[in-house]
Amino acid sequence: MDAALNPNDRTLADAWAELKYHFDAGTPLESDAYRVAFADPEFLLRRETRGIRMQLEMLKPDLDQKALGIENTIVVFGSARFVSPAEAQAAIDAATLSGDAPEMAQAQRQVRNAHWYEQARLFARLVGGYSRQHPREKSLFICTGGGPGIMEAANRGAHEMAVPTVGLNIGLPHEQHANPYVSPELSFKFHYFAMRKMHFMMRAKALVAFPGGFGTLDELFEVITLVQTKKAKPVPIILFGSDYWKRLFNLDVMIEEGVISKEDLSLFKYVDDPQLAWDTIRTFYQL
Repeated sequence: MDAALNPNDRTLADAWAELKYHFDAGTPLESDAYRVAFADPEFLLRRETRGIRMQLEMLKPDLDQKALGIENTIVVFGSARFVSPAEAQAAIDAATLSGDAPEMAQAQRQVRNAHWYEQARLFARLVGGYSRQHPREKSLFICTGGGPGIMEAANRGAHEMAVPTVGLNIGLPHEQHANPYVSPELSFKFHYFAMRKMHFMMRAKALVAFPGGFGTLDELFEVITLVQTKKAKPVPIILFGSDYWKRLFNLDVMIEEGVISKEDLSLFKYVDDPQLAWDTIRTFYQL
């Protein structure tokens, strides 16, 4: 191994040991030209080094996934706020005991939306069952944003089938931790949304979007735009929950106003059943 890249090289080890010493001693790290550049946090966090940080966020998850044979993924998006049926029922029970009307209204909404969690889990189990029977180079791995809600459900379904599952988490002001069903060696945390979204697309062989909020819409329309403009290869784009999506936006208006063409509607498909979602992907790739 090249000594310059060897983590056991003393120059590298000593640079980080010095950094840890200052941290443990509570000594403020003052700007120091003599400090090794890659062990200088003030330097790495400067505005001028943003490009380096973005490059690192591109490189680290890519290398780690390649090393573990993760080349093909099915990306699942959806609300982080939907809970499992068991959690929803517990919320109803608690609200009933408290007698609090707003709490009961929220709990009833959680029960109404809990089926999306279960549908995402069942879909991921179908994908996981397929991948468990094939070598990694032919497998399709569930990839989510790594958080709660629909993301947790999809990671959970794959985890239940004993196959690796990927989580691409993001650092937020309200700290979001990876859900417990992401494979630890495939649990990544990002600072830049742009790098995170790029990693979603780099290995994606399909996108399944469950009902969600601004984040889900952001990710969904970015993928649709990339495919529409031929910046990305065509992949199955599945809108799970036709009633939700058709109530959310009226695409006929866009066609009437000429901002999209009627052919653009073929870029995605509405689906209401986990098996049909999986069959759509299998048919597309003739699996």
